[in-house]
Amino acid sequence: MPETDAVEHCDLAFAEGLTLGDAGEVALEDYARVLTAATGAEAIHGEQAGGRVTAVRVVGPRAKPSAAEHRDIEDFARGLAAESVGAGLGWA
Repeated sequence: MPETDAVEHCDLAFAEGLTLGDAGEVALEDYARVLTAATGAEAIHGEQAGGRVTAVRVVGPRAKPSAAEHRDIEDFARGLAAESVGAGLGWA
């Protein structure tokens, strides 16, 4: 059997918990899945972080995500969290 760098799954922890809405979580999961060529991805909520997203789990990535990929995914998540701050009707 050929040796491979593929891993079953990998959790990419964030420096801090991030508040993302449902759409933000879906976008984060899709981004992480595509960037790492994984079969799936799931936002992980930290109990001690008040239910905020503290990591993303990539399932079946082509290889263990690099530090640059980890940073890129976390930066993307931070951008999503910044967009969701103050989200509302805009006039309220």
